[in-house]
Amino acid sequence: MAYDLITMGRIGVDLYPLQTGVPLPQVTSFGKFLGGSATNVAVAAARLGRQTAVITRTGDDPFGTYLHEALQGFGVDDRWVTPVPGLATPVTFCEVFPPDDFPLYFYRRPKAPDLEIDAHELDLDAIRDARIFWITGTGLSEEPSRTATLAALAHRAKAGITVFDLDWRPIFWQDPAEARPFYAEALRHTTVAVGNLDEVEVATGVREPQAAAQALLDAGVKIAVVKQGPKGVLAVNSKGDQAEVPPLPVNVLNGLGAGDAFGGSLCHGLLEGWDLEKIMRHANAAGAIVASRLECSSAMPTPNEIEAAIAAGAVK
Repeated sequence: MAYDLITMGRIGVDLYPLQTGVPLPQVTSFGKFLGGSATNVAVAAARLGRQTAVITRTGDDPFGTYLHEALQGFGVDDRWVTPVPGLATPVTFCEVFPPDDFPLYFYRRPKAPDLEIDAHELDLDAIRDARIFWITGTGLSEEPSRTATLAALAHRAKAGITVFDLDWRPIFWQDPAEARPFYAEALRHTTVAVGNLDEVEVATGVREPQAAAQALLDAGVKIAVVKQGPKGVLAVNSKGDQAEVPPLPVNVLNGLGAGDAFGGSLCHGLLEGWDLEKIMRHANAAGAIVASRLECSSAMPTPNEIEAAIAAGAVK
């Protein structure tokens, strides 16, 4: 069976405060959710009716069991989610200060299991046959995940659609200059690159959106997607088509996870063969809906919710 989407990268448990506007030392209760950007993208696409799977690793502990149960509940194939003895399943805390301050605290030491993905354990044929394969910048930050990610990309050899979520997290790297050669190598093997202004600058050395999009195209991709925050999103393809779409108005509760909803919708639109503008409008709406909710994975919108937001011109 060929999957619509296989993602590869982070997984963990999100422990999000149930009080907004309260610093962590004063928070008294938390919600527990499936988390991790690559995993959330698989959940978001599954919510849109896609057959998805994730390649990642957890600790051999109760939180690892919880993540398997959550994936199965969301309809994401967990066959390539394996335990790493001796390492704990990561947890991530955040603080919620709407509309635009959501500090993240990653507990991934001494090492996160998802960075123990090994090239020798990959189902390379399944990766090659998937309609979309999605990788992240975090997967390039340490071995053996780095070698596994690049091996998967090389084996796939740009078959179908291969998406590189630039996913720059400074906490996982000592220096942006250290990351750039590995980002450049990954870009050679991908057809779509997605990132915000900080991420495209790490990948290309360029921050201005149009120039950064062109730099990503020059690096080998066919579609460059540059998220510009309040200015919306810019998408440019190698044919010269371009779409610049403003964000959908929304009362933000928690901006975390919006980018993953955007990613799942992006994959859905690419599989549908939509034009750039329709893909961006749909993805923007998906992201806005999740920004209006506390959680990430369980907040991923349905097709009807996205269509309603687009029709209304805002998230109600």
